[in-house]
Amino acid sequence: MVGRLLLLLAVLTTRQLAGAAAASSSSSKVVTRLPGFQGRLPFHLETGYVEVDEDNGTELFYYFIESEAGTEDAPFLLWLTGGDHCTVFSGLAFEIGPVKFVVEPYSGTTPRLEINPHSWTKVANILFVDTPVGAGFSFSRRPQGYHVGEVSTSLQLHEFLIKWIGDHPKFLSSPLYIGGDSYAGKIVPFITQKISEGNEVGRRPLLNLKGYLVGNPATGERIDESSKVPFAHGFGIISDQLYETILGHCQGQDYKNPTSVLCAKALGTFHSLLSEVMLAHILREKCVFSSAGPHAETGDSAASASRKILNEEEAVIVTGKRVKHPPPRVSLGCYSYTAYLSYFWANDALTRDALGIKDGTVDEWVRCHSGDLPYAVDIGSSIRYHRNVTANGYRALVYIMVLSAERLNLAGICIGVGSGDHDAVVPHLGTQAWVRSLGFPIVDQWRAWHLDDQSAGFTISYSNNMTFATVKGAGHTAPQYERCYAMFSRWILDQPL
Repeated sequence: MVGRLLLLLAVLTTRQLAGAAAASSSSSKVVTRLPGFQGRLPFHLETGYVEVDEDNGTELFYYFIESEAGTEDAPFLLWLTGGDHCTVFSGLAFEIGPVKFVVEPYSGTTPRLEINPHSWTKVANILFVDTPVGAGFSFSRRPQGYHVGEVSTSLQLHEFLIKWIGDHPKFLSSPLYIGGDSYAGKIVPFITQKISEGNEVGRRPLLNLKGYLVGNPATGERIDESSKVPFAHGFGIISDQLYETILGHCQGQDYKNPTSVLCAKALGTFHSLLSEVMLAHILREKCVFSSAGPHAETGDSAASASRKILNEEEAVIVTGKRVKHPPPRVSLGCYSYTAYLSYFWANDALTRDALGIKDGTVDEWVRCHSGDLPYAVDIGSSIRYHRNVTANGYRALVYIMVLSAERLNLAGICIGVGSGDHDAVVPHLGTQAWVRSLGFPIVDQWRAWHLDDQSAGFTISYSNNMTFATVKGAGHTAPQYERCYAMFSRWILDQPL
């Protein structure tokens, strides 16, 4: 890992001295065609860069898709993805964007794309940003620019929004929402608070901030980890005896770093049993994650090992681009197969040309950096920011996937880190617990919400404008999952679920 980072920094320094990357504070391009998609795009796509750190030449890459509703008052959503160093293209192509990959065996040619009939862009303008720097096509001309963390990245995103909307004044009055899933769900409320504070002190342009939404979000709190134990017990993964032992010996301890020998032993047994199932969905067969992120579950060990044994001689040639670190081979029936395809699509020379990627900036696109870039975890807990922002009157939607959920932006399922009732990564028990801990009165009791006269999930609303919702079902991929779109469109348009 250290070796790859040093190599990356050396290459970047060489390019900086050689002047390989053009110096530009911002740039954009209207994209009318994409490799793998037949014909012209039936939606407005703009890509480009915004400089957020002039000293280091840090530029964040974005994809902007204008609302297909065609209305002037359509909501505006800034969307972030999990990771922490995963490309936002995962959110665009696997979750909420207007295109998705055709699931078919990779043949060495550009993977094909098709329309997602349940894209969130049908009701909202969505700005997808590769963040933090180093994710996707975002880059820095100086090695120091890659030394960022949760706080500095959030401030860069605020700077990004100020500049981007300043360059696109037609969206200045659009209702603004900040959204994200998985690990990004941890920093979304923090960014929202910073934007609110910027408006209060008169930073211009004033952003028309209305609220935020997070899908199965991590919080940084112990509850994310400790809730796995009652979850596993409830599903019969661990025995009554082990459950009682953990409760008896681990009370008040950090489950990731237990101080008691007896607690550590019990948790070791717990994790061994939990590793027998797919954490993202305990009913599914375990599957290798394609280009998994640094917070990967046990299934990622195989992915890591697979990548380590690949050397320069085994690199794959993709339409004139050398893929130096191919992702683990994934079987066609695996839910992460589309993530596997994305690797070859994004490294295609035709794709880079279509997207307007700057030469000499990102040598090789990877879906997620596996911990090989620095990133400071300096937001201890996001819960206080949830409380602060909603107490100031901003709307909030916290939702979880029920029956099937995912994390880290892997291909498939409706947005998220996994708090569904078959997901063991950040179980729904923990999510509900911290929402209740905010202490706001209930204004609309727990009830079902419906789609086509059937229960689509359950929801509860609080006096601080926070809505908690579950999305029921076992959809394989988010683009095929209508309930997710129905939940979002109703909430973002301020309609009852």
